[in-house]
Amino acid sequence: MYSAQQVAPSLYSTTVLDRREPAPGIVVLGLEAPDLVPLVKPGHFLMAIPPTGLRAATALAIYEARGRRVSVMLIVVGPRTAELARLREGEQVDLLAPLGNGFFLDELPDHVAIVAGGVGLASVLLAAQTCVERGVRTELLYGARTKEALVDIRLFEAAGVGVRCATEDGSFGHHGYVTDLLLQGEPPAMLLACGPRPMLRAAAAHAERLGIRAQLSLEETFGCGVGACWGCTVPLDPSSRQAPPFPQGNGPVNARVCKEGPVFWAHELRW
Repeated sequence: MYSAQQVAPSLYSTTVLDRREPAPGIVVLGLEAPDLVPLVKPGHFLMAIPPTGLRAATALAIYEARGRRVSVMLIVVGPRTAELARLREGEQVDLLAPLGNGFFLDELPDHVAIVAGGVGLASVLLAAQTCVERGVRTELLYGARTKEALVDIRLFEAAGVGVRCATEDGSFGHHGYVTDLLLQGEPPAMLLACGPRPMLRAAAAHAERLGIRAQLSLEETFGCGVGACWGCTVPLDPSSRQAPPFPQGNGPVNARVCKEGPVFWAHELRW
């Protein structure tokens, strides 16, 4: 229940197979990586190295993994993501992958809700597909600022996932925060979530109120992605099985989001 097997990462030289823009500023890149696909677990991420080598690698969730293809979804917010977003079919990009622990899906209840905010959607498609494949009733609660920023709903629906949406401006679905949807309808037996930190805090609070377990995939800007620089820590209960394997004194311990995470059980976080 509490452990997810980590795979030793490797460097992969990949070729862009396809590129699409489901919304302005959001790009999905499909990459040929047949040796990586069988190693990917739901919730894994990778470090993509901008081809010029002038900028540091950037962390991206592994969105899809099937056959010979993996994909990543990115929002263009700076020079690193802008360089990656300019890649076209046939161009090369190096990846360090797979990274992180992924979601804990060995023991699943009969009803799981997945909360995704913005590009946090990219971290949960594989988890949603896995839940459905195991016969679990699976719902996606998906939120964004506007209707235009809600992307790829069809991919989840095609996988057999029920989808409910929320927009902060009221342009589509529930007018308000996506976490409001947790209090509407039948509560799930488990919650998975990925998105901005305030959304994750709200999801954790709702899960506690509902008396259900919650797994949170934390979004973070990683310096190294492999646990070496300690630039992405989060306070964690020292009794957690995800606590780093060395003493840190009394009280909460510092867990590395990129190494011990990015997925944590909500009730073990001490943020």
